[in-house]
Amino acid sequence: MAFPGTNRLNRPHNPPHDPPGSPGRRDDDVTRWARTGVSGPRFLLHALAGLIAAAMLLPLVYLIFRALGVGTEAFDLLFRPSTARIMANSVLLTLLVTFFSLLISLPLAWLTTRTDLPARRLWSVLTALPLVFPSYVGGYALVAMMGPRGMLQGWLEPLGIQRLPSIYGLTGAVWALTLFTYPYLLLSIRAGLRNMDPALEEAARNLGHGPWPTFRRVTLPALRPSMVAGSLLVALYVLSDFGAVSILRFNSFTRAIYIQYLSSFDRSYAALLSLVLVAITILILFAAQRAQGRQRHFYRTSVGAARVMPMAKLGRMKWPALVFSGLVVTAALILPLSVVIYWLIRGLMAGESLLPAWMATINSLRAAALAAMAAILLALPVSYLAVRFPSRYSTLVSQSVYLAYGLPGVVIALSLVFFGANYAPFLYQTLAMLIFAYVVRFLPQATGNVRTSLLQISPRLEEAARSLGASRSRTLGRITLPLLRPGILSGAALVFLATMKELPATLLLGPTGFTTLATQIWSATAEAFFARAAAPALILLAVSALSIGIILGHEEGGA
Repeated sequence: MAFPGTNRLNRPHNPPHDPPGSPGRRDDDVTRWARTGVSGPRFLLHALAGLIAAAMLLPLVYLIFRALGVGTEAFDLLFRPSTARIMANSVLLTLLVTFFSLLISLPLAWLTTRTDLPARRLWSVLTALPLVFPSYVGGYALVAMMGPRGMLQGWLEPLGIQRLPSIYGLTGAVWALTLFTYPYLLLSIRAGLRNMDPALEEAARNLGHGPWPTFRRVTLPALRPSMVAGSLLVALYVLSDFGAVSILRFNSFTRAIYIQYLSSFDRSYAALLSLVLVAITILILFAAQRAQGRQRHFYRTSVGAARVMPMAKLGRMKWPALVFSGLVVTAALILPLSVVIYWLIRGLMAGESLLPAWMATINSLRAAALAAMAAILLALPVSYLAVRFPSRYSTLVSQSVYLAYGLPGVVIALSLVFFGANYAPFLYQTLAMLIFAYVVRFLPQATGNVRTSLLQISPRLEEAARSLGASRSRTLGRITLPLLRPGILSGAALVFLATMKELPATLLLGPTGFTTLATQIWSATAEAFFARAAAPALILLAVSALSIGIILGHEEGGA
């Protein structure tokens, strides 16, 4: 399995005939740097990175050992009819959400990149903004609007309508997850359309093909890699989602694992379900690698500067296109935000206190800040080892860190609950254990940013400082870390944002009485206290939007 930072496209080219100092000899620069210096610091770096990788693999290793301890009963547990139903539910949910996301994303991507749609740039931003919504906030908004005690029910009761069709189950889960995951597909297809060679479509048009045959025979096959990549992102998100399926009471893997953990004294079945979920996740990642490996021939073959594809004239289809874009933005952005604001105002008018929301905000900010700092501190030695001392060992360390990224949050949390309760009771239900879970879950985000920045720093700068008499620590503090600052800040911001929205790890590992914005939304919605959930939901949306704005602004500033 390939992991970020280990594929061939990221490996520097090093032909033997390149002159010294050329970009093609970057491997020689790294090798020369790796061979210099005292062996003591290098040994400490290797040992530290190895310990970090071992810690990141702890949840997966513990789950495997616990499952092996079940013995022959494991087969009886795995082949229960309930296990088959859970698997069927998860697969069906994943397929339906991916299918409907594709139906929404493909026309939206084409409208916002290839047509003269009025206010095209504004629609490009608005259609991508639903990414700000965590799935459980989207599920809360859906239940608060169309649930048994929701807004729509209250408006229809004077008309004699006492009960609406149930929003819970598969229908609600597909609705919520589609509306808040389709931007992953949208952004991927939009990037594919922008990068596609216009000559392909122009050649088809010159051969007499109309717009629709050209789209079907040329554009759609060329977009297949983008659609596959975006669909796999959506599938992985849906498979690992806990918040929306829990609020909408759909029995997928993550919800079944959580319920089994809470309701059973023997939690071996929960561990086995977790391993099945991990296996399915690894299969999806493997399918992604194979799908991308088979589709390497969709690239621009013409020489020279890329030309901009002329915008298609919508003509009479302009109004239907505006209606379609408006419906998607209304359903995925305006309506959920309006529901949250409505219940916030209603709660304030009823005397709902904002103090619990502020306390949860403080807890969320504190935990997210600690997780971001810890992730950056651990990402630095791992990234430095991988870039400055490339070897099989450093590659193994990097892959071990990235492997945790494929583990759903509920699996990581459950494995650490087992480990803490059995072998580290002094850490069980402490803030330290919770921060560790966050780091295991999101360390790859920090490592990826730090590693990318480190690859852009020539080792010759560090060699020059050492040749002038600077020690390794002084070189690191005066040369390397200042140049790494953009990657460090970006990685910390990503980990901070992801930690703010993390739900299952906080539910299972949080200290007693430690509530965050995510857990407060989840618990209030589970009891149908929609007004109580409104304030933390709005605060979380504001922090998420601000964090994404800072990240995007930092990227544009760096560009």
